[in-house]
Amino acid sequence: MYWIKLILELGKIRIAVLVALSTATGYILAKGELTFAMLIPTLGVLLLALGSGALNQYQERFRDALMPRTATRPIPDGRISAFGALILALLMIVAGTVVLWEGTNALAAFLGILTAIWYNGIYTNLKKVTPLAVIPGAVIGSLPPLIGWAAAIGTIWAVKPIMLALFFFIWQIPHFWLLLLNFGQDYEKAGYPSLTSLLDKSQLGRLTFVWIVATAVSIILMPLFGLGESQLIYLFLFIASGLLVWRSIPLLKRDQNQRSYRLAFAGINIFILIVMLLLTLDRLIAT
Repeated sequence: MYWIKLILELGKIRIAVLVALSTATGYILAKGELTFAMLIPTLGVLLLALGSGALNQYQERFRDALMPRTATRPIPDGRISAFGALILALLMIVAGTVVLWEGTNALAAFLGILTAIWYNGIYTNLKKVTPLAVIPGAVIGSLPPLIGWAAAIGTIWAVKPIMLALFFFIWQIPHFWLLLLNFGQDYEKAGYPSLTSLLDKSQLGRLTFVWIVATAVSIILMPLFGLGESQLIYLFLFIASGLLVWRSIPLLKRDQNQRSYRLAFAGINIFILIVMLLLTLDRLIAT
């Protein structure tokens, strides 16, 4: 039990589960039904996400030790050796790739490998040199729903999956900047270039609000591209989008505080779960 808990913590299980859920969402939106076959790409992506998360902790182990938020992670805390973490990470990445390759199709497996390479090979290194790494890094969040879509029907070259991926891309940016607003000083202590060193928190808060509005608008426009077409589901999506923007208004104030950042961060995370649920229900109802 101890080792299972350790592996899940090493692989950033909460992020991995969210990533896997986005894959399941993509699968259902493409296929239009719940099937046991959906579990294969979902499992494959879960393993890949756990492996990439663990590899990221291996890559950033020295900087993690400098930040209070990450100093208690398994490697800097001494609960597992760096070499042991690397082996576990590679095993999970290989296992996830094999599951996608053998259980779905080559396109889904390719997208899975691309996601891991983009996260561990590009984004992890890019954020050491530029505070704007989150923008190319947001590609990472847009790929898992495409993996699900590809696993379901073998292609992603259509408007619906591209718009779905675009929504996840846009959502990633305010999600990360809210994390930065909460823990920006930690990033600076670890030597990461941070937007909080270029902009004050009130400026970054207002910029984040703009991206939150963009996230909400991207969902409101989804029915134009064939997603969320049920009137009842669209009403719920509209309400959820409105609530997200309304709850984020404190980010426009000059006297922003940590509480407003925490509430906005919780709000945007809850929003993505609600959106995945509602889009899934809309697709299942329509079939």
